[in-house]
Amino acid sequence: MTMRFLPVNLNAVLVELDDLPQTLALLASLRAEPIAGIEELVPAARTLLITFRPAAIAADELARQVGARSLDACETRIDRRIEIPVRYDGEDLAEVAGLLGITPGEVVRRHTGSDYTVAFTGFAPGFAYLSGGHPSLNVPRRKVPRTRIPAGAVGLAGSFSGVYPQASPGGWQILGITDAPMWDLSRETPALLQPGDTVRFVDVTGQPGAEPKAAAPARSQPAATNGGSAFEIRATGLQALLQDGGRQGQAKQGVSASGAMDRRSLQAANRLVGNASDAACIEIAYGGFQLACRGDAVVAVTGAEGPVTLTRADGATWPLQRYQPVALADGDLLALGEPAAGIRSYIAVRGGFDIAPVLGSLSTDTLARVGPNAIATGDVLPVRAVSAGALVGEPEAPPADLPTVQEEVVLDIVLGPRTDWFTPDAVELLCSQSWTTTPQSNRVGIRLAGEVALARANHDELPSEGTARGSIQVPASGQPVLFLADHPLTGGYPVIASVATHHLDRAGQIPVNARVRFRPMAQ
Repeated sequence: MTMRFLPVNLNAVLVELDDLPQTLALLASLRAEPIAGIEELVPAARTLLITFRPAAIAADELARQVGARSLDACETRIDRRIEIPVRYDGEDLAEVAGLLGITPGEVVRRHTGSDYTVAFTGFAPGFAYLSGGHPSLNVPRRKVPRTRIPAGAVGLAGSFSGVYPQASPGGWQILGITDAPMWDLSRETPALLQPGDTVRFVDVTGQPGAEPKAAAPARSQPAATNGGSAFEIRATGLQALLQDGGRQGQAKQGVSASGAMDRRSLQAANRLVGNASDAACIEIAYGGFQLACRGDAVVAVTGAEGPVTLTRADGATWPLQRYQPVALADGDLLALGEPAAGIRSYIAVRGGFDIAPVLGSLSTDTLARVGPNAIATGDVLPVRAVSAGALVGEPEAPPADLPTVQEEVVLDIVLGPRTDWFTPDAVELLCSQSWTTTPQSNRVGIRLAGEVALARANHDELPSEGTARGSIQVPASGQPVLFLADHPLTGGYPVIASVATHHLDRAGQIPVNARVRFRPMAQ
């Protein structure tokens, strides 16, 4: 038995083991007897990603305690057998057959001829990694991941099979599609497949697909405010979402934390209006956002640097300063213009929003599609009554170093866990050349483009392993992707480094077409 402790970030470490059974045994041990300071555990094929609080336990002490654990433990599992009907007409079926030197029909026969076991969950809510099956069905991921794979797509990656619970980016080889919903919030247990379940694929090619079933909404947008204060949304701009401190502790269900892209700005907005620091705010990407106040309210705007204007019901207009509490009266219109620095603004309201949480949070996870719907023009967001002791704060100084397209953005990074999968020249190139953020960037991650791609020294297929916010993952194209708040829990491309925790908020404010340079931290 061997354990390797690989650095991920200042608050995360990847434990590499010999195989899947050892990984699941360590997971069972840490769940049965938790170590104080560990916040999240993400199991994968032969690794366990551990996120921890450095203030509670140092990385070396964490490694000592984890390394002392026995790998004889196992979790109690409920024996269930689930059949998944599949229409085998996927766009990669012929390519997979060619890779294996067999016919497409033989691929289908082998894929449906054996039972699979749900080993672990990850990547997205409801996405299960299925082990077992015919031993020949071991194929690499696509060299360049697709930007969109449809919901219900059944695919292969390495020795695993899986079903995409919803439309999302991905690099698995697609064999077909199923109508069976993998994730449904209207069910008592949203994920159809749970660790330990037995799964069998059934060929229904040629049979008509099921009638499309609308997914249960995460929540209904409130239409009435019961006489209290509320915000009527007049314009949303590019994107407006509710975001809070995140959906912590849900990795066991395949759900990542999500949350505000710039958490310091979220905390500052809440502090200014007297809310708990992780309460939900409106997160606005770029500008063009407008809301009308119904009743009286106290708000604060933080984050990006840009114009904020207040228009009274009588038409009088004047500019507002960010990073200070502002009293709104009934009929006031608040508008945010295009930022000059940074891209995301946060609006907090004293008392918070009176909206039911989803899995314990109001954060909207754009990849997993968990949480409230995106805010739309015409929505009415009710405000909670203010609790006693909710004191507004003193005005604060805005940050002075928000990213812009005019100046190169420097981000500290922690090398690892898979730096050794790249050539020495590629590791040097990661930090020596400037990278441009492309328009394909969003809350899931920033796609970066460099003049020279990063070359790998190890071209093996990397078994899926946990990914953290800030991870810089490098697909076969050699052009890296910097994972942000809505990143998948697991991934199959090597992570060369991660943006240090103290620069994650800064990364969340980088505009499209900005130039980024990475600066390695001493280790």
